Amino acid sequence: MLNAGDRAPDFSLESDSGKAVSLADFPGKTVVLYFYPKDDTPGCTREAQAFSAALQAFADAGAVVLGVSRDSVERHRKFRDKYDLGVTLLSDPELAAHNAYGAYGEKTMYGKKVTGAIRSTFIIGPDRKVKHAFSGVKVDGHADAVLALVRGGGASPTPPAPTKVAAAKSAAPRSPAAKSAAAAPAKKAAVKAPAKPVTKSR
Repeated sequence: MLNAGDRAPDFSLESDSGKAVSLADFPGKTVVLYFYPKDDTPGCTREAQAFSAALQAFADAGAVVLGVSRDSVERHRKFRDKYDLGVTLLSDPELAAHNAYGAYGEKTMYGKKVTGAIRSTFIIGPDRKVKHAFSGVKVDGHADAVLALVRGGGASPTPPAPTKVAAAKSAAPRSPAAKSAAAAPAKKAAVKAPAKPVTKSR
């Protein structure tokens, strides 16, 4: 896999609009190139939607976003239209770009070793060098983290709010035993507290 500082390999891939797209098409721009396993699957859909939702923010920061998978141009079109995606999707059925960027190989899925596309993202500067590289990407919050880096902040996005399950667990009433255990230190402290001196009256 490519690392920060490496020269980004050029490519020429057909997009969902039927146009050939390469790095040379974006002079002076930062290019966010992300690889994902398959159109219209849960994680890949959320990732494409997140990048699409932030597309204007990326444009304001001088960046373009390109998604790459092995899917055909026709599948890309259906995926794009089904979810009203704005991000440009590139078809790489021969794995030319995947292999050039190290985004295809062995990975672990459900505890098993398999060979396939590795969810990866590369932030490529106007000088065509890789500025940041992510491998084994976790989808949720990823687009925001990439946008922060493109903007130059480098800060992680605000952590997401607790899920309903986590919130429910934290709000769930404690058992009597748990309440007793929590109250125990206070009682112990009360017992150990020194008694107030008694002043005898004369």
